[in-house]
Amino acid sequence: MRVAAIHTYPVKGCRRMDRDTARVEPWGLDGDRRWLVVDDHGVGLTQRQHRELVTLRAVSRPGGLTLDAPGLAPLELAEPTGGETIQVRVFPARPPAPVRAAGPEADDWLRRLLGRAARLVWLGDPTRNLVPWPVPAGSGAELSFADGTPLLLASTASLDALNDWLLESGSTEWPLPMTRFRPNLVVGGAAPWAEAGWVGRRIRIGGAVFQGVGECDRCVVATIDQETGERGREPLRTLAARRNVGQKLLFGLQMVVRADPDGSSRDGATISVGDTVEVVD
Repeated sequence: MRVAAIHTYPVKGCRRMDRDTARVEPWGLDGDRRWLVVDDHGVGLTQRQHRELVTLRAVSRPGGLTLDAPGLAPLELAEPTGGETIQVRVFPARPPAPVRAAGPEADDWLRRLLGRAARLVWLGDPTRNLVPWPVPAGSGAELSFADGTPLLLASTASLDALNDWLLESGSTEWPLPMTRFRPNLVVGGAAPWAEAGWVGRRIRIGGAVFQGVGECDRCVVATIDQETGERGREPLRTLAARRNVGQKLLFGLQMVVRADPDGSSRDGATISVGDTVEVVD
């Protein structure tokens, strides 16, 4: 099994960045979901409310970010290390996290994109943003603005199997691309749905070690075309019929970053397209 693709999402909910190599940090891949668009109450805005976010191309770079979208001039931003400190929540029920506001220029740019008041914030210190649930021994609780765990892994064989089901059903939405599932890591060479058996197991990818903590329960965002913003019914309809476990529609593996027993490989390791993927135990 090998890594077929690597993606990061600099602003939560925005268009992906395709990567050849990424550095692994305790809270995920470098440059992944360290920025968030929030409303007047400091709660995150996602594609659930604003499908326009699929058009937002955010490119992270050391010390900053570039925003681009159709009809708007690109905006260069530096990490607001001295910006206003505020508390925000990714979702209303999530504990608040301390962040820095990007400033009025970014907020005005987003207002023109979304047609409503919005603020851009930056998570400068992920060590102060912790998941509100127990984490596996040997891994950390630090989190970026990801939904639940630092990384999401998906398998090309599982997507092929899903598309076979769509074809059999006569769905007009066949075939679906992997982009619908917004993974960080795409793995080729595994059997279909093999990742379901990796829950609770350590997975070595390149120079890093991860642990599978659960299959991913898909939401309405998976029905949104990541190129156009159009919404359909798939894959949720087919997952509800074929991979519905406890009322959860499952596709992909949620993972945390963990250390080897000697404490190494937790921070600063890299992964690259083509790296071997090995289920260690």
